[in-house]
Amino acid sequence: MAGRWEADPGATFTRRLGRSAAELGESGGTTTCPDVWELSNGDVAVIGRDLTEAYIGRLPDGVTVGADERLVIIPHSMIVAAKPDIPDA
Repeated sequence: MAGRWEADPGATFTRRLGRSAAELGESGGTTTCPDVWELSNGDVAVIGRDLTEAYIGRLPDGVTVGADERLVIIPHSMIVAAKPDIPDA
């Protein structure tokens, strides 16, 4: 049985998955935008709106958000644009 997954704070950003928020028209002209990036260890970093508190009381059965985790929302267009960059199993 594998151990508990832990994020590696030493991993670096290697490539954007999909297109930038500006390219997708999701930036609203600001520089603080959602984004999806592959890290040097293969993990994925997601920059989005922290809506943990808004969703915490209505999570599906079996879904939890740990004390050191946040539920982050990104626009649908961003994950669709990232799909071609995400390998199948």
